[in-house]
Amino acid sequence: MARRSGSPVVILSVLLVLTLAGWFGYDYLRTRLAASSCDTVTTLRISAAPDIASSLAAVSHQDTSACYRVEAIPVESGKAMETLGITKPDVWLPESSLWLRRAQERGQWNLPVSGTSVASSPIVVGLTETAARRYGWPDKTPTWADVFRGDPAIAFVDPAVDPVGLAALVGTGELSKTARDPAGAYALTLRKLTKHTVQEQSALFDPELDGAITSEVSLKAHNLVGVYADPAIPSLDYPYVVLPGTSDAQRAVAQQFLGKLLEPSGSAVLTAAGFRSPQGTLAGLPDDPDQLLNEWAAVNRSARIQVLLDVSGSMAAAVPKARADRMTLTIRAAELGIRLFKPITKIGLWRFSTKLDGDKDYQEVLPVRPVSEQLANGGLERLRSVKAISNGGTGLYDSLLAAYQSARQNWEPGRINLVVLLTDGRNDDDGRGLNQRQLLAELGKLQDPKRPLQIIAIGIGPDVDAAELRTISHATGGEAYPTPDPTKIVDTFYAALGRLLEQ
Repeated sequence: MARRSGSPVVILSVLLVLTLAGWFGYDYLRTRLAASSCDTVTTLRISAAPDIASSLAAVSHQDTSACYRVEAIPVESGKAMETLGITKPDVWLPESSLWLRRAQERGQWNLPVSGTSVASSPIVVGLTETAARRYGWPDKTPTWADVFRGDPAIAFVDPAVDPVGLAALVGTGELSKTARDPAGAYALTLRKLTKHTVQEQSALFDPELDGAITSEVSLKAHNLVGVYADPAIPSLDYPYVVLPGTSDAQRAVAQQFLGKLLEPSGSAVLTAAGFRSPQGTLAGLPDDPDQLLNEWAAVNRSARIQVLLDVSGSMAAAVPKARADRMTLTIRAAELGIRLFKPITKIGLWRFSTKLDGDKDYQEVLPVRPVSEQLANGGLERLRSVKAISNGGTGLYDSLLAAYQSARQNWEPGRINLVVLLTDGRNDDDGRGLNQRQLLAELGKLQDPKRPLQIIAIGIGPDVDAAELRTISHATGGEAYPTPDPTKIVDTFYAALGRLLEQ
């Protein structure tokens, strides 16, 4: 049987579609013909930060009669800086002028350059709603200080490869200036950031973490709550830079498109995408970004730490306002400290009093192992099980020398090698062991400038001899941190940790 021809309804539908297509095609051709009246159509190649690249394309599509087309190529700024001499775009638009300075210092330019800001976006700590509630939101607006007072799981892009990370280093330095120990507070915050540092923006938003340091423009896309720095830190300023070596024709087009970005219609596109208005020239940027990165590299170094913990009877003394004893407070501080170290940092624990192991005043609790292994193999549980020994004395000098000798024998290159002493008293060994003069003499023999090994002494409570601790620690190039109020042990531990990490 012959196939029936199409019904009238189908035929009319096809004709309607063809008619509409004809009108739209005519309109499209008319637009293209208008554009073809240009003598030439110039292609402007822009290497742009990924978060603004699509907005540049949207602005370029507004002007269909322009005699140029924009090719906005999304390239992470760290990669762009490495490849500008190879890819040779006409314009570079990174997130921050900090990155222009880095490029200049690396010799990327034939001439000094500066950029025109086309948008801005503050640097924020973007928290998940769960984490934001933990820090007080919505009852109160959390601050950076609230977030970093604890041990937050905040993702952070390596500042060596990302302008957001580099701008955040500037911010943490500024915010740390008001701390009691600015250098220690700065180093400590950086150490917290090293724990979840990633190498690419695509790896930044891990749902298992509390959040990320990022730009405000990224908050909505990842459903995060923004925590703002107070005082404010330099925002991302998105500088538009016509690169040296760009031809006159491309340079003219680049200036034309820059004007389009700054017009109300172009600004509206950027605002709709979440960007703020341009900021012009930024103040407060460091003259030497590489110095910041050197500090970051120093904090990223791993360590080998031998901890010597006093378990003499006085460590059981109650601290009424903390509803705990000295030992409990010290263990808590030590646990927080361990969690701040890089997983590859090695740490071990000895306890000391008097005659803990035969005639020896010291005894190993945790062998020196990487933090990752200690956490995985019950190291924290063994730390928490350490108790003060009733009627135990303080065999400080013999124990400290033995710990130092062990650390010297096992000294490791490429690490910060330390002996950390935690004690609430002074040497009390019934005259059996070393005196202070003998201890200092032995420590002096063990010094090697090429293989530094410091003693960091933390004194707990009002009974410590601060002068004694300073004398001993200074003999090794270290420092002492007396804490008359045991409830402040965590703050003191953080200050000491920050200082040694800074060094």
